[in-house]
Amino acid sequence: MILGYARVSTLEQSLDSQRDALTAAGAERIFADTITGTARNRPELDRLLEQLRPGDVVVVTKYDRLARSLKDLLEIVEHIKKHGAGFRSLAEDIDTTTPAGRLVFHVFASIAQFERERIAERTREGLEAARKRGRVGGRPRALTPAQVTEVRRMRDEEMRPLPEIAALFKVSTKTVRRVT
Repeated sequence: MILGYARVSTLEQSLDSQRDALTAAGAERIFADTITGTARNRPELDRLLEQLRPGDVVVVTKYDRLARSLKDLLEIVEHIKKHGAGFRSLAEDIDTTTPAGRLVFHVFASIAQFERERIAERTREGLEAARKRGRVGGRPRALTPAQVTEVRRMRDEEMRPLPEIAALFKVSTKTVRRVT
């Protein structure tokens, strides 16, 4: 049986194009999640993997719909293989039911992982170069050093309620609580 899997990250996105492509590829059942790919718990993917039988083929429109990392992708495809099933990705023309398809799968997955690592490396290099020039990344502090001193005084000496202090400084109660 051909089992399709579709995933979008947000409710604003539509699964329609993926469903259409999977139906055209012969998917008899389609499992669909609306959840970020980085989420560990994907209920419909879990249901699909639980129902696998020997001879089944799991089809996705693109392999990034199935997993976000090479490790995750390899684990899922290995699980599929252990159940005697195959994996197909329509966009990359990968079909692990054939030796050539398995080779292409591993090459594509490795290239994708390499590219993600290079992007992360370039980002780190850019942040380091900016720091050397005196630029600091991240969100600006909500309170100035003088305000921090005043918050401490109001909280510790005057024993004023945290929500009251937060309202005075136009910050969250959590920010006032974090001031040490």
